[in-house]
Amino acid sequence: MSINIKRAVLAGVVGTIVMTMIGTLVAPMMGMPKMNPADMLASQMGGNAMLGWAGHFMIGIGFAMAYGFLTTSLPGPLAVRGALFGMGPWLMAQVAVMPMMGMGLFSGSMMLAGGSLLGHIMYGAVVALVYGAPSPASRGRVVAA
Repeated sequence: MSINIKRAVLAGVVGTIVMTMIGTLVAPMMGMPKMNPADMLASQMGGNAMLGWAGHFMIGIGFAMAYGFLTTSLPGPLAVRGALFGMGPWLMAQVAVMPMMGMGLFSGSMMLAGGSLLGHIMYGAVVALVYGAPSPASRGRVVAA
């Protein structure tokens, strides 16, 4: 088990940007409502958009760090590992976070839940591709560089 912190932070930022673009730009083109997790978080934080965006990126970076620890446990090539990983945060969001935000299980809509699943799978795949394969020398320790 190992993690490269700098790669995880970069992967989390890039993955979060891609996921946000899917929710805000691609989802509406597919007939779904615009999905912006930062706005949803902001609505739970007194409407402060800066807090929503900070929270959104902190969550994305945190999950990328978790991916760094789990990457060797996941099967397949990098993008597949990431896509599989992305299903975990999606399930947690749909079963715990969305109901806490008043949207119900699976966002209260299979269409919204499906759009969210697409975003999370893409997030995971991008995180995996940006994070890359763990180096044999870093196995078993946290690496800052």
